[in-house]
Amino acid sequence: MVIPDWKDQEWNPEKPESYAGIFHFRFWRFGEWVDVVIDDQLPTVNGLLVYCHSKDSNEFWSALVEKAYAKMCGCYEALDGGNTADALVDFTGGVCEPMDLMENGFKEDEEKRNELFERVLKVHNRGGLISCSIRATTAEDMEARLDCGLVKGHAYGVTDVRRVRLGHGLLAYFKSDKLNMIRMRNPWGQREWNGAWSDSSEEWQRVSMSERQRIGVVVQDDGEFWMTFDDFITHFTDLILCRLINTSYLSFHKTWVEAVMRGSWRVHSDPLLNRAGGCINHKHTFLQNPQVELNRIYRMHATQKKVGGSTYINSRSVFVRIDLPEGRYVIIPTTFDPGLEGDFLLRIFTDVPSVCKELTVDEPPNTCWSGMCGYPSLVTQVYVVEANGLAGQDSDGVSDPYAIIRCEGNKVRSPVCKNTRSPVFDTKGVFYRKRGNKPISIEIYNHNVLKDTFMGQVTLQAEQGEFRQTLHLKGKGDRRENDLPGTVTVEIITSSLLTKI
Repeated sequence: MVIPDWKDQEWNPEKPESYAGIFHFRFWRFGEWVDVVIDDQLPTVNGLLVYCHSKDSNEFWSALVEKAYAKMCGCYEALDGGNTADALVDFTGGVCEPMDLMENGFKEDEEKRNELFERVLKVHNRGGLISCSIRATTAEDMEARLDCGLVKGHAYGVTDVRRVRLGHGLLAYFKSDKLNMIRMRNPWGQREWNGAWSDSSEEWQRVSMSERQRIGVVVQDDGEFWMTFDDFITHFTDLILCRLINTSYLSFHKTWVEAVMRGSWRVHSDPLLNRAGGCINHKHTFLQNPQVELNRIYRMHATQKKVGGSTYINSRSVFVRIDLPEGRYVIIPTTFDPGLEGDFLLRIFTDVPSVCKELTVDEPPNTCWSGMCGYPSLVTQVYVVEANGLAGQDSDGVSDPYAIIRCEGNKVRSPVCKNTRSPVFDTKGVFYRKRGNKPISIEIYNHNVLKDTFMGQVTLQAEQGEFRQTLHLKGKGDRRENDLPGTVTVEIITSSLLTKI
């Protein structure tokens, strides 16, 4: 995509008259592909290219791409010491995940190390781009060469990732039937790793040429080198995985559903209109930030339990990966400090459609129909925490329970909790109530293949205030006064101020 219609732009010696002296490129910026057109004039000194160049003196694509990227960024100087993750996103439109190899226990924990290798292998096999580096802590460390041959503060490109199965003749020496290997390239084309499995290392001397061909590795003195993944974790400090997220409907691999939201941080004197609230440290303004939720209608005004977040960093983009059960979630994009203005792009990838949207309205609007249909006088948040001692309705003595909260014709259903008589529902519902004297009900059902079975219910008046209760399950209809096995624990907040919750 970076070089569209490259065959039409290639020099054709049979049709020299078709050469126009201009080239067309595309880069991904803020959610869309940006077209960049340049001429064929490249900076040289004494007839040699100044910046990016190829070993082949007749190959110019890399220098032309660099010129186009410099034009988009403003100048060549803007490319000096840039952010690798940002560049990978610009060239692919993918999603970059920066990883700190020092803080996540990869060196000490073999299981974590193996899990990371599987992730790196999957990204590589699915066409993603991978970069790594050794962090330079001082200006003097930048581009400093270590005894092992690696260079600090220098981005290496990962060109291959393999799980190599060794032949029987090599098992005794390497004490393993397989090795996790990774191949990297120094963009300078020189200064390689000189440790185990480097080009002239003892390890390669023990592997015959036929064995090398069998395991699919090639050793050349060209700035490209192999090392074991264990050595990689030992020496490198930072890893960037740039994934090309698979959103295709027809695919043999896992697919994701993407939702794209554009928004802005803007300062306003009215707290209900301010959208630059800063991080959660600023409790009075945090919820004034833009909000995105799956199925909530109105903005959140009371801080709820945090289930995940990213680290604040001075970077163009921030990535967070989190595994969440089915439920309702609010995403709050923020700057660290309040009062900072700017635009942002939020990309959300989920297993199933999230149907997310920005929350812009603080409370139900008061329209001309409100006099006829009524207007809410109360807002109530019902939090179904858990249940205990439920009846075992399945053949194995347990159940697959779920909860339904009902209020004035609206309902919220929890996910099914498998194989338990003491489920943790952890489900909330927010209701804007027109009839405060009408009770709220919480019903518990056992999930079955054909028809779900009723396990009990509780009813709440939900008067104004905050309280927590543990209530015994009751029947319904003519048996609503009968006790049934089990209790439900709920937390209720009710207020006449509709922007309370």
